[in-house]
Amino acid sequence: MTAALEVKNLTVGFGGRPGQDPVVQDVSFEVAAGECLAIVGESGSGKSVTARSLLGLAGAHSWVQADAVSITGQSVLGLPESAWRRRRGRDVGLILQDALVSLDPLRPIGREIGDSLRLHTKLSAADRTRRVLELLDSVGLPDGASRIRQRSGQLSGGQRQRALIASAIALDPPLLIADEPTTALDVTVQAQVLELLAEIKRRGNAIVLISHDLAVVSRIADRVAVMSAGRIIETGPTAEVLQNPQHPLTRAMLAAVPVDKPRRTQLSAVPVATIAPRSTVPDGLSVDDYPVRPVVLEASELRRSFRRPDGSRLVAVDDVSFRLHRAETLGLVGESGSGKTTTARLALALETPDAGEVRIFGEPWSAVQEKARRRLRGSVGAIYQDALGSFDPRLTVGDILRHALRAPAGGTTERGGSGHLSTESSQLLDQVGLPSGVLSRRPVDLSGGQRQRVGIARALASRPRILICDEPVSALDVTVQAQVLDLLDELQQELSLSLLFISHDLGVIGHMSDRVAVMKDGRIVETGATADVFADPRHPYTQQLLEAVPRFPQRSR
Repeated sequence: MTAALEVKNLTVGFGGRPGQDPVVQDVSFEVAAGECLAIVGESGSGKSVTARSLLGLAGAHSWVQADAVSITGQSVLGLPESAWRRRRGRDVGLILQDALVSLDPLRPIGREIGDSLRLHTKLSAADRTRRVLELLDSVGLPDGASRIRQRSGQLSGGQRQRALIASAIALDPPLLIADEPTTALDVTVQAQVLELLAEIKRRGNAIVLISHDLAVVSRIADRVAVMSAGRIIETGPTAEVLQNPQHPLTRAMLAAVPVDKPRRTQLSAVPVATIAPRSTVPDGLSVDDYPVRPVVLEASELRRSFRRPDGSRLVAVDDVSFRLHRAETLGLVGESGSGKTTTARLALALETPDAGEVRIFGEPWSAVQEKARRRLRGSVGAIYQDALGSFDPRLTVGDILRHALRAPAGGTTERGGSGHLSTESSQLLDQVGLPSGVLSRRPVDLSGGQRQRVGIARALASRPRILICDEPVSALDVTVQAQVLDLLDELQQELSLSLLFISHDLGVIGHMSDRVAVMKDGRIVETGATADVFADPRHPYTQQLLEAVPRFPQRSR
């Protein structure tokens, strides 16, 4: 039987002569119809380059060599771009990780999804619209009739990702390459998308899944290939590889998975040395002193609404109240569009509430002018989900970090000279797993995971006392994620740092949070100590979230 995908000795590089300094080397695998192969590995291991090369999208100045690359028995080596345009979407579909970049910001998503139907089918306009609505429903994007008129910038990260998936499967291609397809999704929609991919597989379509989430891999993949430094270092049936890993890197990846790992348990095998604290670090209280720890951030009855294109109002945050204590992590979870990010923006005073207020250190925060907030700005840091969109594209990483280091630290005005700033910039990169050579590069030239780590380094630069983390590790592979989570944990203990930690990943929330608040439709529906809420959820929605968490298989002993 002809394989849906066959790859023999794929080697890929950039610049230079073909064969010189490859980033992917001698990669071989097959995927049968109705089978899912998962490719896992650290950021920079060659996973995405491999996937893009299979569609003729390796990039500018790239070279690709292979003994064979065929899709449904037909060779695609050396195809011109005009031939690839006829094949993409029809013979092979692609789901990219970064939906914001992949979707055209000027076109409604209905047109984005419908274009492949218009180009490759003879469906009428009415039939195309019906098909688009079916696709949006199948990927869990509700209210499709209004969504098809919206542009990508009007959707949350998870909603954009679902629209991108709908576009990739519109023509039901025999081969689907999914590069981190559930990264931006909350667990309930993630479960729905995984079931959709499983159904696609049951219909006989082949899937190449690239993911750093090993629990997701365990749910859908038939086989796993582990990549490191451009080579496949271990491969085999999913249960065999995940339960009895042979390679040290595979074992390290499995140990780094945060699901069901107790609070304060170190995830990374690599110790993370924190930067020496500045003299402005406040005297901290022990984590055990939680009942008497002071409140550093308080939100009271927050409400925020936005005007929809049709003139109606969307209430994004509705009567939300919570307290964040010194040296505490409060986890905020909920489905995409539940109001988590708007709540974070209100806490940062980047949005003005329609009602209610935010106070930090007992002082007015949201109710005063920015000039009055300026002396405390350095005490409140942020890590954003869309790292690329938060950077000035004209600046190098070194420029970005030096600007952040010049800002007041923790409410002080202490500044260092240029040599000191360069040293601290390198130290910051080291803490998030990046070499100092990255300082001279621009964010657009970095991978998604590398950009996210730069964003975390920038947030830590001013030694904030409060850190608002909006999906801070969603773009990171599991081993780098473990290092960053361990780093945040160590910084919290050393500096009495307070974290408002927003994530769709309940495994991460369960590991990092002292308390958890669950949001749905703009409201907090349940809150309490994380261990108590996870062990005995009271609200039906919380129960639904926890039931949808993909559980990592137990390793054989």
